[in-house]
Amino acid sequence: MTHQYFHGSIEVVCGPMFSGKTEELIRRVKRAQIAKQRVQIFKPAVDVRYDVEDVVSHSSQVIKSEPVENAVDILIRLKDSTRVVAIDEVQFFDENIITVVTKLAARGYRVICAGLDLDYRAQPFGPMPTLLALADEVMKIHAICTVCGAPATRSQRLTAQKERFLLGESDFYEARCRGHYQHDEVEEQALLPLEEEIKPLAGHLTN
Repeated sequence: MTHQYFHGSIEVVCGPMFSGKTEELIRRVKRAQIAKQRVQIFKPAVDVRYDVEDVVSHSSQVIKSEPVENAVDILIRLKDSTRVVAIDEVQFFDENIITVVTKLAARGYRVICAGLDLDYRAQPFGPMPTLLALADEVMKIHAICTVCGAPATRSQRLTAQKERFLLGESDFYEARCRGHYQHDEVEEQALLPLEEEIKPLAGHLTN
């Protein structure tokens, strides 16, 4: 007697704002639907920029989704027939999203996540570092720098607001390359003499 095993997987699509992460998630979902696989799409309820329920890309591609307040709600709403779980704006979820995603993959689900890998300070965003490490596949997409046209990996905030979670589009953010990304902490660090940066590192190594 032969046994058929269904192996789950975790796919993470990441990059800065305006890089096409949601478009890639939608593309993968549509291919799964063409293959007649049952898909459920989730997004954080806080993301109401384009639509309260649907996942909408910057290029106006739309796909039906289920907004949820927290990560555990994904497990609660999961249907028996579902085979593919897609999660947009995954960086906005609480740390429980890591447990949810790994449990789904362990049970044979294909999980597709899309989100910002870095926040506006160019720091790893929420659960993203762990998800990237646990993923079976990672696609990092570049945007286009609004200053020079080079590949952009940063999301430049255009306002003085300091909160980490600030929903907005081109009125609040631009895509920037490393060279044209500006942030006070990053600029101050870059201006330090190299020997000043080495001292604390050397002290740490000797402790």
